[in-house]
Amino acid sequence: MFDRTMARLLLFGGKGGVGKTTTSASTAVWLADSGLRVLLVSSDPAHSTSDSLGVDLSSEPTPVDGVPGLFGLELNPEAKLSSFMPKLGESLSGMSSSPFSALGGLGGMFDADAKEEMASIKDEVETSELILPGLDEAIAFDELLKHVENPLWDVIVFDTAPTGHTLRFLALPELIEAWSGRLLRMMRVSGGIRSMLFGRKQSQAMKDELERFRRRVLHVRRVLSDESTTSFTLVTIPERMGVNETLRANTSLNEYELPVTGCLVNRVTPELDHPFLIQRRKEEQGHIQELNEKLKIPVTTMDLFDGEIQGLERLRAYGELLYGDVSELGVHLGPYDVGDRLNHTVHRGMYAESEQDVERIYLHFPGLDRDDLSLRSEEGILFVGVNGREHEIPTQSPVKSSNVKAKLENDILLLEVPIGE
Repeated sequence: MFDRTMARLLLFGGKGGVGKTTTSASTAVWLADSGLRVLLVSSDPAHSTSDSLGVDLSSEPTPVDGVPGLFGLELNPEAKLSSFMPKLGESLSGMSSSPFSALGGLGGMFDADAKEEMASIKDEVETSELILPGLDEAIAFDELLKHVENPLWDVIVFDTAPTGHTLRFLALPELIEAWSGRLLRMMRVSGGIRSMLFGRKQSQAMKDELERFRRRVLHVRRVLSDESTTSFTLVTIPERMGVNETLRANTSLNEYELPVTGCLVNRVTPELDHPFLIQRRKEEQGHIQELNEKLKIPVTTMDLFDGEIQGLERLRAYGELLYGDVSELGVHLGPYDVGDRLNHTVHRGMYAESEQDVERIYLHFPGLDRDDLSLRSEEGILFVGVNGREHEIPTQSPVKSSNVKAKLENDILLLEVPIGE
C-alpha cells in the first residue's frame, strides 16, 4: 500500500516525446470536469500544450473553451529574462570583454592599481560563468511559484520540460552561491564605475535583485521538495532508452528529495494476435517489469491509441482511462483522493461560508510559515500576501483588514470577515 501525497502542484516529467503533454493535459481536463479550478502550465517552447487543447495559450492564464474551470498558460522564460535583474545584463556585458570597455575613453581616468584589481576580478568571473545553467528554468519555476501560492487555484498541473531541465534547475542553488558571491564582489569593486554609468540607486537595485533572486531560487526548491505541495509523476515509454532515463531521473529526483509518487508507461503495444506484435509486447513487458522492481513506486501503463490524442474529446477519453469516471468533488477544502491508475490527493484552494454577519473564508496554504503571510486591504478589497506577493481574496462586501480575524492552523488560513460594514 502506497501513501497518497496531498498536492497543489502536480508535475509530469520525462524525456521528450513520451506523452507528458497528453498526460498533463488530460489530467487537467479531468480535474476541471470534477469541479476544481485548475491551471495547466507548460514550459515547452514548441507550444504542444496549445496544440493538444486546440487553444492559443499565452503567458497569462487563458480560459479553455469547453472546459469550465480550466485555464492554461505557456511560460516564456526568455521573455522574463530580459526584465529579470534590472540593468544587470548591460552592466555585465560591458565587463565581459574588458572591465573598462563600457566606459570608452573614460577608462584612462583609473590608475594602474584600480585597473589591475578589476582585471583580477574579471579573471575569476569568465563570461561562461555569468550564464548559469538552469537560469531559464529558475525563472520558469519562480513564475510558476506565483500561481502555486495563489489560493484561487485548486490545482496546478505542470507539463515540465524534459527531466534534465528540471534537474539542472535543482542544482542551481549550489551554483548560485558561488556565482553570486563572485558577481557581488565584482559589483563592489566596480561600484564607482557602475555609479557613473547607471547612478547609485540603480546600482543598489542590481545588488538587491540579485540577492532576492538567490532567495527565491532556494524557496522554489523548498516548495518542490515539500510533499504537502508537490507530486512528481514520471512519464516514459516501454523502450530501453526510456527505462534508463526514467531510472536515472528517479535517482536524481530522490537525491533532491522531490516527492516522486508514480510512473506512467505510455504507448504499450496492445495484446493482439500477431507474431510481430506479440514479440514486441513481450519485450515491452520485460521493461515494465524492470521499472516495477527498481522504482519502488506505483507503475501503471497505457496502451497505444489507434490515433493521435488531440482535442478535448480524446483528452477526456484518455483522462477517464487514467482516473476513472468523472464525479463532482465536494465544495469543502478536502482533501480528496482521485484516480484509478494514477493516484493523487488534492485540496481545493478556497472555501467560503456565511453565518449571520460573518463570512468565513478557508484558504489552503500547504507548507507555509506564519511569517510568510501578510494581510491588508485597499478600497474595501482584501489582499493576502505570500512571500511578498499579494493575491486578491473575493469577499461578500467591502472590508477593512483591521477588522478581519486571521488564524493559520494545519496549512489552513481561516479569515473571519464581517459582512456589510
